[in-house]
Amino acid sequence: MLAFIWTIILGLFIGLVARLLMPGKTVQGFIMTALLGVGGAVVGKWIGQAFGWYGPYDAAGFLMGVLGAMLILFVYRLLQALKESD
Repeated sequence: MLAFIWTIILGLFIGLVARLLMPGKTVQGFIMTALLGVGGAVVGKWIGQAFGWYGPYDAAGFLMGVLGAMLILFVYRLLQALKESD
């Protein structure tokens, strides 16, 4: 249970950093920001494994988590822009 809580806290922190670094406004609450950070860590680990930076049982680093979250946020904003242009 403690690992789950720790994952949420780190995900929230990673999501906040990614939102601060990305220009533009995104209205998200606490839960969506935490999910953004957790998803970013998953994407960052996947990218790191694809390039051979991480092994299958290694955790993604903070930087890769933030970069992964920024990638997710970029795609989210792109999809929102496409949806609004229809």
